[in-house]
Amino acid sequence: MEMNISLQSVSLPDFGAVTIEPALSEAIFLQRQERLKKRMSELGIDALVVYADREHHANLTWLCGYDPRFEEALLIFGAAEVPALLVGNEGLGYAELCPSPVCSILYQPLSLMGQDRSLSPALHDLLLEEGIRKGQNIGVAGWKYYTAQEFEQPSLVFETPSFLIDALRKIVGHDRVRNANNLFMHPQDGLRIINEAEQLAAFEFAACLSSDGLKNVLFGLQPGMTEYQAAALMGANGFPHAAHTMLTNGPRAAYGLPSPSMNTLKVGEPFTMCMCLWGALNARAGWLVHDETELPEGVQDYLDRLAIPYFRAITKWYEHIGIGVTGGELYDIIHREIGDPFFGVQLNPGHYIHYDEWVHSPIFKGSSITLQSGVALQVDVIPATGSAYHTINIEDGIALADEALRNEIAQKFPETWARIRARRTFMAEVIGIQLKPEVLPFSNIPAYLPPFVLSPDRVLVKEA
Repeated sequence: MEMNISLQSVSLPDFGAVTIEPALSEAIFLQRQERLKKRMSELGIDALVVYADREHHANLTWLCGYDPRFEEALLIFGAAEVPALLVGNEGLGYAELCPSPVCSILYQPLSLMGQDRSLSPALHDLLLEEGIRKGQNIGVAGWKYYTAQEFEQPSLVFETPSFLIDALRKIVGHDRVRNANNLFMHPQDGLRIINEAEQLAAFEFAACLSSDGLKNVLFGLQPGMTEYQAAALMGANGFPHAAHTMLTNGPRAAYGLPSPSMNTLKVGEPFTMCMCLWGALNARAGWLVHDETELPEGVQDYLDRLAIPYFRAITKWYEHIGIGVTGGELYDIIHREIGDPFFGVQLNPGHYIHYDEWVHSPIFKGSSITLQSGVALQVDVIPATGSAYHTINIEDGIALADEALRNEIAQKFPETWARIRARRTFMAEVIGIQLKPEVLPFSNIPAYLPPFVLSPDRVLVKEA
């Protein structure tokens, strides 16, 4: 029997104010470092060098809590009792705020050009001083690793700067320097894939900000506004972004990724928006119309042709996901429902999220990777029809938590837990989506999808 989806008037509740920002203690970072040391020992890695810059800091931030602002940074881990954090001129003082013990060292080539670079020894000498020795096995982590589909020897391929790889190879030997990003980012057992209660609470805090931003746009935008004016409704408050803010109306909306511009919002044109913070991303796409009568000629069946089949697939995804579910099962659900080439679903239908918007994805054809308690995921299925129908999109964050983790979150973060429970109730009783107990929705617009953006209280629901 086919699941019935319809457009109905819905009142979006307030899920509770954000008054407390969860923080990660020094103990959390020390526990992470012990887990990493154990994994390194099992793999025969003597020391690990973690590279970071403004765009690619997630592994280093997870490990010690430091994130570069303008410069680059290097963390030498495992060669000495206290990790050495190499930073540039402007990062040296900022490193004093690092929430876990590090030995901060000025290495000026990490600074911006034109600044003084005369005070630092060579990187080769610093690496020796910090315990890197000939014959050791050294791992290097930045933000990406490769597979045999791409390169003949993927463990010897790096995305990090050559000055780092060259210096390490000169000391320990060419083949003893290996890409070690899988320690952090492997979709089954990467250390960043499973999150503590504290980290999940921090991500939920971020999701409140990002989803409230989109809610403000949905209920505040007006035709005639510029895209900048509409994006300003998001109310960005300075919380760190993991990707640029996106909002477009008209022809550029087909590309999804552009930033706002002075273009004015016009009735009858496609619309898309996205706000992405550390640990949270929310996106919506549809048409800037009140109802189907304002749609362009030829796509007035948008609801039946695209929106309803899409939301039916999303509903089935939501109702199936849970601990022990494989990524392949979720992939199959989406492609059974909207696998027709018309829908143009090409990217993975869901992925992990962290400080970086996309850590990895366990959701691909034939995937046997099982989802575990502690993962943070994006409901992320994007039809790229390449047609006059444009697209539709609902992207929000969730986490999976077994009973013990749920109890820990409830005990340590009662405000967070109250919002999660309220969202689950709303999704079940109003939207009609029945979640498994372990599925924790983080968005304040949970499964809330108005395909006609100028009627934000009319959303797609699963009929009882």
